[in-house]
Amino acid sequence: MLPLTFSNTSDYDLFKEGDMISIDITSLMPGKQITMNIAHSDGSSHTISLNHSMNEQQIGWFFAGSALNLIAAKS
Repeated sequence: MLPLTFSNTSDYDLFKEGDMISIDITSLMPGKQITMNIAHSDGSSHTISLNHSMNEQQIGWFFAGSALNLIAAKS
């Protein structure tokens, strides 16, 4: 689970029932925002920015699946 918050709190109002979201985690880096695309059922879409509070070590844990997985892989 990613600890994400809206960089613009009014973006919360963009969500509609039936929306599909996609989050670009490839650019997940400490102190850098990531983007989320909201695809609406009517064919329109919005791209918003999200904040996170993870440091480099926590991001490594996320991509490994857990801290334990990362420790096991290094052993």
